[in-house]
Amino acid sequence: MIRRNLSAGPPNSMLPCASSAVDPWITFPRPSSQARLRLFCFPYAGAGASVFRTWAGLLPPELEVVAVQLPGRESRLREPPLTRLEDLIEALSSVLARYLDRPFAFFGHSLGGLISYELAHRLRLEKGSCPAHLVISGRRPPEVEETDEPLHLLPDSRLIERLRVLNGTRDEVFREPEVLAIVLPILRADFTVCERYRYEKKPPLPCPLTIYGGENDGYVSSSRLHLWSDHTQNNFRVRLFPGNHFFLNSARSLVLQSLAEDLLGEKVC
Repeated sequence: MIRRNLSAGPPNSMLPCASSAVDPWITFPRPSSQARLRLFCFPYAGAGASVFRTWAGLLPPELEVVAVQLPGRESRLREPPLTRLEDLIEALSSVLARYLDRPFAFFGHSLGGLISYELAHRLRLEKGSCPAHLVISGRRPPEVEETDEPLHLLPDSRLIERLRVLNGTRDEVFREPEVLAIVLPILRADFTVCERYRYEKKPPLPCPLTIYGGENDGYVSSSRLHLWSDHTQNNFRVRLFPGNHFFLNSARSLVLQSLAEDLLGEKVC
């Protein structure tokens, strides 16, 4: 039994997360040569690697957290954000190749879930590597198309209204025009990635697949989460947590407890 302090910190932090000296895509909050599993974490739309900045100190040391930093945010703010999933997957498959020298797992929330799913397939096809476990959070299955109006095409005023409803952006961001001017293009680019994505049928992955969802998520229903079962030929599980689409932050303690159990088979209290 492993004991950790898993109290939730402030959601959607804007604090930067230092990038690796090797490349800007990868951050190691707490490098560990003794870890049993390397956990790559992919953030949701508009977010950066800082979303996972506390995870390394809260999860068991057997898990080495690797936070992925996408272009256009935090330490990569000067770079233009990418708007095509194909470009993200191509770049990440090349970058991650050098970090697959030990067993690894993927965790991705919302946009990060889509990235981790497609990246798992790309690595399996091109590198012969597959995650030991894939955990996808707050994301509908790839074959289920979005029916709402595309967010990336909305004018700023309408986009801001929708962001308030999604409740994933802190109120102070909306009160600071300078910050909003930085955040909106990143969000618009990330929504473009999601909304222009077109699924191509793929064989089920050989690794276990666990899906996390929010009990009150108005964006992804629990019934949709169960449709992910067709994407693995291994063990499949759905876990629901209290909260909306951003339960990742509001129920952080429960999420990390479950993640440690799912990846290591160990209870955390």
